[in-house]
Amino acid sequence: MGIQLGNTLYIYKRLLRYVKPYIGRLVIASVAMLGVAGTSAVSALLIKNVLDDVFINKDKQLLVLIPAAIILVYLFRGVCRYIRAYLMASAGVRMVRDIRNDLYRHLHRLSMSYFTETPTGTLMSRVTYDVSMVQGAVTEALTGAIRDVFTILALAAVVLYRSPVLGGIALLGAPLAFYPLVQFGKRMKRSSRRSQEQMGDLTKLMQEKIAGIGLVKASGTEDEELDRFKEDNQKLVGTFLKIQRVQAMSSPVMELIGALSVALIIWVGGIMVIDGRMTVGEFFSFLTALMMLYEPIKHITSVNNVIQQGLAAAERVFELLDISPDVTDAPDAVEMPHSRGRIQFKDVSFRYDKEWVLKDINLEIHPGMKMAIVGTSGGGKSTMINLIPRFYDVTEGSLEIDGFDVRSVTQKSLRQQISVVSQEIVLFNDTIRRNISYGMDDVPDEKLEQAIAAAYAHDFINALPEGAETVIGERGTRLSGGQRQRVSIARAILKDSPILILDEATSSLDTESEALVQKALDNLVVGRTTLVIAHRISTVTNADMIIVISKGRIVESGPHSELIELNGEYSRLYSLLVENE
Repeated sequence: MGIQLGNTLYIYKRLLRYVKPYIGRLVIASVAMLGVAGTSAVSALLIKNVLDDVFINKDKQLLVLIPAAIILVYLFRGVCRYIRAYLMASAGVRMVRDIRNDLYRHLHRLSMSYFTETPTGTLMSRVTYDVSMVQGAVTEALTGAIRDVFTILALAAVVLYRSPVLGGIALLGAPLAFYPLVQFGKRMKRSSRRSQEQMGDLTKLMQEKIAGIGLVKASGTEDEELDRFKEDNQKLVGTFLKIQRVQAMSSPVMELIGALSVALIIWVGGIMVIDGRMTVGEFFSFLTALMMLYEPIKHITSVNNVIQQGLAAAERVFELLDISPDVTDAPDAVEMPHSRGRIQFKDVSFRYDKEWVLKDINLEIHPGMKMAIVGTSGGGKSTMINLIPRFYDVTEGSLEIDGFDVRSVTQKSLRQQISVVSQEIVLFNDTIRRNISYGMDDVPDEKLEQAIAAAYAHDFINALPEGAETVIGERGTRLSGGQRQRVSIARAILKDSPILILDEATSSLDTESEALVQKALDNLVVGRTTLVIAHRISTVTNADMIIVISKGRIVESGPHSELIELNGEYSRLYSLLVENE
């Protein structure tokens, strides 16, 4: 219980950090809320004058003044409600905007290891659904709970002013109202947390299956996937129904507590009026204030349910914000100057958790060298290449570029030295121009055209309806595999980095597309230090040096002719390449 309370207070404190920039709006809105609360109290007080002075004493002057006063009171109340609602809502949505910006910024700071372990759909759910739930909590808390507290205080003052005895009896029921409020809140928070996790699972499932819709259709598994979706969706519906049960139960319970208190008050108050200790007007003024008092108390229950949903979502958001990236810039990191392309692995070992993927890698790659990396699947080829741009950090040893340990320079300046072309082409739902020039500012048309021509992409781009301004769809789906690859190569050519990484860049293409892509790659590698994960004979035989990776170690290295003569692991792998082609 104490741990839970402490956790809730901690979340509140973190949310309050986002309130500070909008404190001015909140102060003005709070003053307006005082006005709203004050008009509620004035309305209750006027009941006495209406009954005692107008209807019983038949005062004609007050018959004119009181309706005019009521109109002015509610006009003032309306202005205050508008100011309060607008300023509170504007502060709430801006606060949530800031949370979403921080969350998205933090996602970009996280290391590659986090994204390989966390499904995309889960992350999408955090940024969209969870943050939206926080928005509801923040807005409802600010516009609802604070307003209701002010109103309760003002009406409680009226209740006690009219009759301390009856007011004391009425306020004794407050603990009865507080207990279900707390219990409903706990149940709401638990169910909300579960619903948010299930929404993340559902979003993950949708993202995976929509991304792989071609395989689903080719496999004829639409019905199986629908059944799986229905099952997960039904779990989510069950949790939502639990939330609705809590919400549906809270209001009747609060109304019953209120009815018990009102019944007791009418009985005691009736005796006081009959005995002459209260006037009819005083009693009905008291009763009106009391009835008005229970409405904000009941409303706080429903607001609390929304707040608990938001707190559960905030927990998940802050859990993500609290994840530290594995790869960070050192405090004294420097900007890396333009590289010559000299790469050295010095006693490099790397592991995921407890499993060693690379062990004792010692290697020097000279500027302008073309090095091919071969080995069986799972041997560590891609991992070795991913260490160069610091997608992961070495576990032991060091990796240097031009004498700079990659951990001693900023990640941004390091990655400006490196271009990557892989079989998993990353293109965005944008124009070809923007995809090619991604990450580069103010690219002249002349340079863009040169990169397109060098990538042998000129013909197919010109044939498109809007040329380089054509939007190519999500992941470039409006282009063929070979066209997507040439756009990716054009991007690398335009970036003009001294170090180039080719990760199975032509492994999934047909013969005609592969020939064009290979010609584009031949233009790309000129004058650059190039590392290639090789799956083609020409790539292997044309390399200046070949290394063979097996079980995380370099078992052979040298030019093609020397390795063939060894008649070892490379010779065996080369024979497999020849057979496959």
